Amino acid sequence: MTLMLASVLSREEAETALAYGADIIDCKDPARGALGALPLEQVAEIVAGVNRRRPVSAVVDLPHDVAQARRAFEDAIKTGVEYVKFALPATPDADQMTAALAPLAERVKLVAVLFADLRPDFARLPALARAGFHGAMLDTAHKENGRLIDIMTVGALSEFTEQCRELRLAAGLAGALEPPDVPRLLVTGADVIGFRGALCAHGDRKSALSAPAVALIRDLIPTRRDLVEEMAAEWSLIARGFIEPPGVNDTDCVFLHDYIVPMEVGAYAHEYGHTQRVRFNVDAEVTRIEVSDDMRAVFSYDVIMDAIKMILSGGHIAMVETIAERLAESVLLHERVRSVTVQVEKLDVAPGAVGVKIRRERHADSRRSKPS
Repeated sequence: MTLMLASVLSREEAETALAYGADIIDCKDPARGALGALPLEQVAEIVAGVNRRRPVSAVVDLPHDVAQARRAFEDAIKTGVEYVKFALPATPDADQMTAALAPLAERVKLVAVLFADLRPDFARLPALARAGFHGAMLDTAHKENGRLIDIMTVGALSEFTEQCRELRLAAGLAGALEPPDVPRLLVTGADVIGFRGALCAHGDRKSALSAPAVALIRDLIPTRRDLVEEMAAEWSLIARGFIEPPGVNDTDCVFLHDYIVPMEVGAYAHEYGHTQRVRFNVDAEVTRIEVSDDMRAVFSYDVIMDAIKMILSGGHIAMVETIAERLAESVLLHERVRSVTVQVEKLDVAPGAVGVKIRRERHADSRRSKPS
């Protein structure tokens, strides 16, 4: 299950985030950059206001001197926060600093932040795990350079979360994210997705939190309870005959047509080592949500394009059938998708097009047995 982190700068903003369901309250000063630390007095005030209703995190500005860094972390821990975040230095002494902070991992959950737009070194992750860190987060240092999802592909972000999972580190994603990014990032399996600008009016991260904006992001990140209750209610009504089983009258078709990309594909020897054009046509039957002109009602075609890009990133694939199966499986990971039709065509083999077309469905049993 993915948790929603809301960055706040006051006790009042923390109350707004709590009221609309944020899972983690993050103390941060957006006016001071991507990881601007709040004065510890304000952090302590927020911790007191939250009063253990949710875990609270705080940012520490990491001094270069190891002894000073330890004192800064000690002072932050005294405020009562459960998490302490800091920017992992991109310097040769990063591992030394990580090791020096290791004793604190028994008293607080340490989270190292790497910046996607500053060439993050994922080779540092094992050192964090050895030091007992709770997790690692990818963020963006310069918000004006674009969203996290502009800087790194969904495939690359998925590799980051997978590497963290293998090391038993919690994986977090943040960085000028917008509401349409949420369903695209959920497929990465991130443990936490963090927000500031998306929670504010007009996306201005330096303005106050907006209750409708917070509510929108919360609704886009389903909780385990949401999914279990929704599916239990639906299948109970179907079993008692009050509503019809899922059908065409309550679904929409979200499609991606004539999407042509170069890729390495083919089982013949001459097809290895160079690309050829492949055309994708994908139709996803998606459960309709009766909300008009609202992100909550949208299953984005971006999700389909992301799935294709992730498949392409894996290198040469011998069979178009394999591509189609992987793509269908990826799209069906989304709970609202009931069925998907995938057509994959090679365009450079013959005067016309050759390929495969498949249709895959989410069965009733799988809907009931998949709560998250």
